[in-house]
Amino acid sequence: MKDLPAPHRSRARGGPLRGGRDRLHRAVAAAREVTDHPVLQALARVGLVAYGVVHLLIGWLTWRVSRGAEQTDADQTGALHAVAATPGGAVLLWAIGLGLLALALWQGGEVLLWWHGLFDRRHRVRTAVVCAKCLAKAAVYAVLAVTALLFAAGAEYDADERLRELTGETLEVPGGAVAVGAAGVGVVVLGAYSLWRGVSGGFMRDIDLPAAPDRWEPVIEAVGRVGYAAKGVAFGVVGVLVVRAAATADVSTATGLDGAMTTIGRAGAGPAMLTVVAAGFAAFGVYALARARYPDRDPSS
Repeated sequence: MKDLPAPHRSRARGGPLRGGRDRLHRAVAAAREVTDHPVLQALARVGLVAYGVVHLLIGWLTWRVSRGAEQTDADQTGALHAVAATPGGAVLLWAIGLGLLALALWQGGEVLLWWHGLFDRRHRVRTAVVCAKCLAKAAVYAVLAVTALLFAAGAEYDADERLRELTGETLEVPGGAVAVGAAGVGVVVLGAYSLWRGVSGGFMRDIDLPAAPDRWEPVIEAVGRVGYAAKGVAFGVVGVLVVRAAATADVSTATGLDGAMTTIGRAGAGPAMLTVVAAGFAAFGVYALARARYPDRDPSS
């Protein structure tokens, strides 16, 4: 890791502060041993495979929508429905959910290595940004994990419908429109960040490049660029739809990923655009599978 300090060592000479920090360091070191354990890393790889498969399925469902298929949810819940419909689907959903939970823990464990930078004024802001990025990745995996586990337990729901309900409930409280608008802007920023990662190639820091064969690096980079760009566009559309819902107080415009696909499909060159987006999500799925083979969790990316 560049631009961040080496592991922190307190300069205090005795007293309660020194004792408190020593206990904190011991607790963090013990937690770090758990998040670095080979068993957890192996389970995290299962989670990365599941993450890749989910995106491959989203790509396939989006392609079906581009061909006029009806009653097809081109989002995470649609992908999980597709898994549930296969032989042994319930077992697969449990494996996906537990693997993604392990992935969330493994990814979030990176914070335990860099948190000490928060005590250093020179690196405090940089460390906070790095830790926030790492926790954000872990949160994405955790949310998808919980969704998969709910499906495995038989508690299904529609993501777009739940988003509309939540938006409607929020709009009814004082300042709700501002909160919904801010959430929409946040999703737009997330989409822009994903697009930037695709353009800049920063996602390659999540790949253990020394372990990956040189001949595969250009392929991994190519599919990663396409995949991150497609996700950036899709989530950008989701954010715009949420902002529109806040501005018009029309909850019907607040939709998730599936609604964004529908909106793209209604554009002038909708089917062609959806085909490109479908290919992009499939490319991201391939990239995630490559990351499962050569995983790294560099939070500076």
